[in-house]
Amino acid sequence: MPFGFVSAWNKRRRTKSQDHTDPWIYKPVELWQIEDQTGQRPAKRRHGSSVFTLKEMQEATCSFSDDNLLGKGGFGKVYRGTLRSGEVVAIKKMEVPAFKEAEGEREFRVEVDILSRLDHPNLVSLIGYCADGKHRFLVYEYMHNGNLQDHLNGIGERKMDWPSRLKVALGAARGLAYLHSSSAVGIPIVHRDFKSTNVLLNANFEAKISDFGLAKLMPEEQETHVTARVLGTFGYFDPEYTSTGKLTLQSDVYAFGVVLLELLTGRRAVDLNLGPNDQNLVLQVRHILNDRKKLRKVIDTEIARNSYTMESISMFANLASRCVRTDSTERPSMLDCVKELQLIMYTNSRGLGMLLHSFGMI
Repeated sequence: MPFGFVSAWNKRRRTKSQDHTDPWIYKPVELWQIEDQTGQRPAKRRHGSSVFTLKEMQEATCSFSDDNLLGKGGFGKVYRGTLRSGEVVAIKKMEVPAFKEAEGEREFRVEVDILSRLDHPNLVSLIGYCADGKHRFLVYEYMHNGNLQDHLNGIGERKMDWPSRLKVALGAARGLAYLHSSSAVGIPIVHRDFKSTNVLLNANFEAKISDFGLAKLMPEEQETHVTARVLGTFGYFDPEYTSTGKLTLQSDVYAFGVVLLELLTGRRAVDLNLGPNDQNLVLQVRHILNDRKKLRKVIDTEIARNSYTMESISMFANLASRCVRTDSTERPSMLDCVKELQLIMYTNSRGLGMLLHSFGMI
């Protein structure tokens, strides 16, 4: 069910409305022409998205002060902001070179439309957006603990124990399973850019998936979509997708497997500071994931030893190894991943409880 976006957009004004033919003038999401080849209407949004002006974005961020800068990405910069209502939010400011303007606009529209119609505790909430002239902003709920990769690579203040990592993995799995289930907008959605920097953590270290600019709605009863361009992030690419251009739900499963390996090892998906043979995490550890003795050598040393059992580690590594299999038909579904992670969490807590009992600590 591809989107049919209009080429001419209406600029939102607080005092008057005027039509333009400039393709960079924005039309609010409610007026987008969304085509549905199945003849069914798209699912309605549970919560409407607010529309902001450039002035409001400037006020919220103190004119985009560096003091409010949270980070940078391919889309642009992300700022901490405070709306007039007093709500603290994250504001993503679109900054792309001129030759990528059309691509950036498409990603902006897709993200606004998809997130405006999704509602799940493990997906980041879109508060609203700004399309004032050629200025583009996305306004999200503020996630106090940043992204997962920062915590795994020592930037975050808190070290994540094993139960915390399992909790993050399970939350992310639930978010992807929701997208794949077709319950959100009537048909499955492939995120296409799932990675550790797109897994955000709230104050309770609950995971929420972000960045839907590359998301793809899969046509009904069609499990594969052939794309002319392979989009995503190096290190998380499904090998089948890169070699054939065939995008499937299993492409997300592969990327999820890479994030599981990051949680297990504390290493980046790709680390260019390492030697040529050690840069790619999947290639580096895939052959030892089902060997318990060798597996011990790759467990992140930052994980407190008293927070995990080797049984749960082995189960987790086995799941990751199946997610990153080259043949997509051999990978589990995201729903299967949710069920297995629930079992792994139970196995770990049960095992730790038995150990404490054996030492007379409970």
